[in-house]
Amino acid sequence: MRTEKEMLDIIIATAENDERIRAAYMNGSRANPSLPKDIYQDYDIVYVVQNIDTFIQDNNWIDIFGKRLMLQMPESMRGSKGDGRIVYLMLFDDGTRIDLTLIPIQKKHLITEEKLSISLLDKDKILPLFDNDLNVYNISKPSRFYYESCLNDFWWCMQNVAKGIARNEVSYAMSMYHEIVTGELNEMISWYIGTIHDFKVSAGKMGRNFKRYLPEDIYLKYIGIYSDANKDNMWNALFCCCSLFSETALSVSKYFGYEYNFEDEKNMTKYLTGK
Repeated sequence: MRTEKEMLDIIIATAENDERIRAAYMNGSRANPSLPKDIYQDYDIVYVVQNIDTFIQDNNWIDIFGKRLMLQMPESMRGSKGDGRIVYLMLFDDGTRIDLTLIPIQKKHLITEEKLSISLLDKDKILPLFDNDLNVYNISKPSRFYYESCLNDFWWCMQNVAKGIARNEVSYAMSMYHEIVTGELNEMISWYIGTIHDFKVSAGKMGRNFKRYLPEDIYLKYIGIYSDANKDNMWNALFCCCSLFSETALSVSKYFGYEYNFEDEKNMTKYLTGK
């Protein structure tokens, strides 16, 4: 696998040698000094370019970055609407990956979307001064409305999961559980982490920092919410999820002085257990 210096040398040299590329910067995990380094981190690179159409007329120009195992271009896929930028997601045979975005120089407002960035090259002094304030990724405090909405959606959608399990409709039950219910749990878990770390940390993309910031006993309960397709295991995971949500939601409610809806929990638990 190529080193970070080798990769950045190629990325910067490509920008320097192509007159159409006017600026280059890096964002993502490699621009975040608070994240531990590992070999799986992508190179999230942005080129600000002139004549963007000339790049997509012949995509062979990206061969300069190395031998690819696979390429994805989201703007050319079904359902893509696009906003003027072009993205090349490239996985190379040595295991490295570059997520390269081309932004037309005419759309400078797109440059400021990712504040945590490192300037690599700026031929025309068009890049902003990236403040690189790590606080922008910290968990946000929920309003009372958001907190109450999370409670309601979690308990309401539990009935759909239960029906799916009871009917042996595994796909429906799993989709409802993981796309809706555990999504609400993850939101509550994030707020819980915020309360015990004074909202000065980030939960990370898709909760990647949960293990890092949760107390060990809570994290062990959290991993118990995941299940295979065995019916009994699905029920066990569901009730583990309910218990963990209740515990963390109560803690969050006490921190903010918000009211926890015990009635919804009581009624849905009765529905799920038949007791």
